[in-house]
Amino acid sequence: MRRDEAKAYAEEKGIPVREEHGLLHLVLPLDELKVHMRAFKEMGFNYLADVIGMDYLDYPEGTSWQHPERFAVIYELVSMPGFADGDGSRIYPRVYVPEKKPRLESVTDLWPSANFPEREVYDLFGLVFEGHPDLRRILLPEDAEGHPLRKDHPLGETPTLFNDGRYINPEAFRAGLRGKDKGLTGWRGGRRKGERR
Repeated sequence: MRRDEAKAYAEEKGIPVREEHGLLHLVLPLDELKVHMRAFKEMGFNYLADVIGMDYLDYPEGTSWQHPERFAVIYELVSMPGFADGDGSRIYPRVYVPEKKPRLESVTDLWPSANFPEREVYDLFGLVFEGHPDLRRILLPEDAEGHPLRKDHPLGETPTLFNDGRYINPEAFRAGLRGKDKGLTGWRGGRRKGERR
């Protein structure tokens, strides 16, 4: 399987490999991201399903993962069955990105499907994908300040008035998210499964 081929490649190149819950995670060096991603493409990982940003600023202690930098970008690569002899294998390469220089290479030239997900990570985390053909905000207005999925981004203390007249008070809305109160949603957070209060 291509998954096994990717694992052997990573071990041969000295790339840290981790298997958890049947998933293969590979930690790529930032300065060699494009080299290894191109190798995975040539190996038969013909579809990039997702690009995910992570901020480990307040990540819980005691987890088994070591996070050398505040930010990470995780890719989901698939050897798509029914296309170019794909076998359904999936791998999850990740790269850590330093807070002081939040830049990494775009992979849109390898997988055009990276276009919008890279823009989303840029918009919400502020990570710059060098070489992206159209790197601009995709979810927030161009004049929005900051990047809201960064853990140090202010939650905002201004009540929101929507076009249809709905009004949300941020404090009441977030109360349910913190798990201390049911808030406006009627659900209390803090557990894996929501619990009606």
